Amino acid sequence: MLEPGFWDDQQGAQATINEANALKDLVNEYKELLETQENLELTHELVKEEADADLEADLEEELKALVHQLNEFELQLLLSDPYDKNNAILELHPGAGGTESQDWGSILLRMYTRWAEKKGFKVETMDYLPGDEAGIKSVTLLIKGHNAYGYLKAEKGVHRLVRISPFDSSGRRHTSFVSCDVVPEFTGDIEIEIRSEDLKIDTYRASGAGGQHVNTTDSAVRITHIPTGVVVTCQNERSQIKNREQAMKLLKAKLLQREIEEKEKAMAEIRGEQKEIGWGSQIRSYVFHPYSMVKDHRTNAEIGNVHAVTDGELDPFIDAYLRSRI
Repeated sequence: MLEPGFWDDQQGAQATINEANALKDLVNEYKELLETQENLELTHELVKEEADADLEADLEEELKALVHQLNEFELQLLLSDPYDKNNAILELHPGAGGTESQDWGSILLRMYTRWAEKKGFKVETMDYLPGDEAGIKSVTLLIKGHNAYGYLKAEKGVHRLVRISPFDSSGRRHTSFVSCDVVPEFTGDIEIEIRSEDLKIDTYRASGAGGQHVNTTDSAVRITHIPTGVVVTCQNERSQIKNREQAMKLLKAKLLQREIEEKEKAMAEIRGEQKEIGWGSQIRSYVFHPYSMVKDHRTNAEIGNVHAVTDGELDPFIDAYLRSRI
C-alpha cells in the first residue's frame, strides 16, 4: 500500500486489500485455535486432578466446538487452487420440463442466495429471465467474497429434483433437472484473444426486477461467441455500455475456464483417468417424495432434511467434495 501508484488502480488496490485482510483473518483464526487448545489442556489437567462433573461437561462441549472450528479451518486451507480465492459467477439453466423445472430453478436460486448470505458473501444479479408461469428460465449471479469460487466449484453440474409437482392437477411425481455452471471472476486483464468478427452482439430490454429503467430502454446485452457457441448476457446495469463491459468480462472468464478444462481433460486422458470433466453430469439428487433425502452422487454424502438443504445448508456437501479431491 506504501508503493507509489498503488492507488492508481482503484479496483486492483481494493483486491489487494481484500486479500491481505483475508490472510490476516486466517492467521488470527489460527492463533485463536492455539489459544483455545492451550486453555482446554489446562482444563483437562484440572479435571484429572479433581473430578468435577460440571467442569467435565463444559470441557466436552468446548472440545466439540474446537473440533468443528478445526474442520472449518482445515477446509479453508484446502482452497489452494489458483482461482479459489476469486469471486464466483454462477449460472442456473432449467432443463426440459416447462414450469416444473423452471420452479426448480427458482428453488436453487433461493438456496444459493441463502447459502451466500450465511457465508457473509454479497450476491449481485447479472442476468435474470423469469419463467412463463413461475420460476426462472435462467439466472446469472455474481457472488462476491473471499474463496467464493473455491466453495462453489463443488456445485458445478446437474441438480435433479424428484417431487409431487404442485403444477400437476393429477398429483403425479415429476423429475426435473437444472444445470449449474460456475466460473471464477477473473480480476485484471484476461489474456484471451477475441476477434470482433467472432462476436454477435444483441441488445434488448431487460426483463428482471431493476427499477424504472427496466423495459424502457434496450440496455440489456447478449454476446454470442460464434466459434464456441458460448453465450453470455448482462442486464443488471442501467447503461448498455456497462452491461456490454460486464458481458465481455464474463465471456472472457468462460472462455478461459473452457481452456483450463480442456487442458485438465487432456491430462486426465494421458493419465488414463476415467472421470468426466465438465458440468453436464448429474451430481446431486433432491428427493421430496416418496421420502426426504438429498444425496451427492460424487461423494455419497447424504442429508435427510431436504428443506434445510434448499434453505442454504450446503456446507456438508461442499466439505465432502473438497475433501474427496485431496
